[in-house]
Amino acid sequence: MPTHVYFDLDGTLTDPFEGITKCILYALDKLGFARPSDEFLYSCIGPPLYDTFPALVGDELTLEAIDLYRERFDEIGWLENEPYDGIHDALATVADSGCVLYVATSKPRIAADRIVEHFEMGQYFEKVFGCELDGTRANKVDLLAYAIEENPVASSRIMIGDRKHDLIGAIANGIRPLGVSYGYGSVEELTGAGATGIADSPSELPELIDL
Repeated sequence: MPTHVYFDLDGTLTDPFEGITKCILYALDKLGFARPSDEFLYSCIGPPLYDTFPALVGDELTLEAIDLYRERFDEIGWLENEPYDGIHDALATVADSGCVLYVATSKPRIAADRIVEHFEMGQYFEKVFGCELDGTRANKVDLLAYAIEENPVASSRIMIGDRKHDLIGAIANGIRPLGVSYGYGSVEELTGAGATGIADSPSELPELIDL
């Protein structure tokens, strides 16, 4: 039985900062809200939009803000993304080792599929797991539980991500939690969330997985 390796998308496979922040600012501008601090925008990379927007616009306007965010994201925001240097080689090495690779992201599955294929990473992944447009399974605990239900047979499982949400979801589902420090979570955040190992660059991922 192979090892199943789940990769987060934003901050782990690609750098989405430009697209995500511009889409957040687009939604805020449409709703008449001021620009948040750069520090807050930085913190928005990783968590689900359903967790991000209440702090910016309140609960009542969150769904409208998400619709506006997606309005720009679907047109151009998804293209304002950049794969991290060395990530293709790392994925090829992990896939060639016999592991089965998956994407597990809080992004809507439709958007994540499009990004993975556009940036020529689809060949490495068995399936992309993401939330539904209504927010179902946006939480990594729920998402990874669903992924295991869909693919129950594995010798072991690993989750790789750059934020605490990835690791919390992994631990809750009995998955080995690994972090990457080149994304948007600090080493302190990752270790505090229970990471058993941290890669400082994509090139370190195969060794971190113990291939």
